[in-house]
Amino acid sequence: MNSQFLCLPPEEQLELNQPVRFSVRFNPDLIRLTQQKLELARFPVEQSDFEADDWSQGAKVDRVQRLVQYWLDEFDWERQEKFLNDTFKHYVVKLRVPGYGLLVLHFTHAKSSSPNATPLLFSHGWPGSFVEASKVVGQLSNPKNPNDPPFHVVAPSIPGFGFSPAPTKSGLGPEVTARAFKILMTDVLGYKWFVTQGGDFGSFITRSIAIQFPKVVRAQHLNMFPVPPPNLFSAPLAYLRWCLSDVLYSDFEREAVRVRHNFETDQSGYLAQQATRPQTLGFALGDSPVGLLAWFVEKFHDWGHVEEAFDPELVITLVVMHWIQGATPGLRFYREAFGARREAEKTFEA
Repeated sequence: MNSQFLCLPPEEQLELNQPVRFSVRFNPDLIRLTQQKLELARFPVEQSDFEADDWSQGAKVDRVQRLVQYWLDEFDWERQEKFLNDTFKHYVVKLRVPGYGLLVLHFTHAKSSSPNATPLLFSHGWPGSFVEASKVVGQLSNPKNPNDPPFHVVAPSIPGFGFSPAPTKSGLGPEVTARAFKILMTDVLGYKWFVTQGGDFGSFITRSIAIQFPKVVRAQHLNMFPVPPPNLFSAPLAYLRWCLSDVLYSDFEREAVRVRHNFETDQSGYLAQQATRPQTLGFALGDSPVGLLAWFVEKFHDWGHVEEAFDPELVITLVVMHWIQGATPGLRFYREAFGARREAEKTFEA
């Protein structure tokens, strides 16, 4: 599973910094292969002493089975093509990124009808994609309330995610992606400055843009802001307060500590695997749509009950955005971000 299933304009026809419009189309061979693999799926058997709402062992079998059955019987690939093409205007562009080289980037661009609109870079994370912006792109670019500020919304795909071809060599993490997104906003689209929204990996990427190019980033909104425990030497008072958190912290602060501790002790196994040996995991998730669906559904449940808030069609579409290229490119991004260069951590130490 690789870029052979990306229905994009041929790279040799792309000129540097010249975006080309295209319409989303799912490869028929990908659809047939997916159907075959779904039909051949084997499922684990739940143990009897775990309740229906107990996700402590991971994704619930019945939940995954229902989604797989929906994917087989009801998921409409053509309807999702239409949804993605009606919601977004899609482009690909070839960029030359300093410190890396050439890459092809997919992005969506919703220009507001307002001449005073603010350019907004919307950066997704893992296991997300540009599809996350579908819920807000219309309201942001052309708000119904005249008192709400309008935005030109640019939602690119991280290389290897969605319709951005996977990098063919290593070295493409948050820092290089930040440079690519900055080139997209300024050199390709012509915005002299912009604001950013970033979640998950998007928060590391947009922080890196602001650190590398502070003159072009006017403001940032982050919906993930990791804060490590205070250090005795750099913040002794905060450290002592943290040690006495049961007494001195507010209810809100204690809940934040509990959530972080729960993530570190019970939910972060995926991070260690993806940050160290992503390719091995890719053999499994990149070859099994059911495995990838289960891997994502667990995260969707633990991090925000996404699989309950969204309809099955959208949940599966979010998975498809990684299934197209075989999942491995998205997993590798963790190694780039949390490896020896510590690109992710450094963005919140600056």
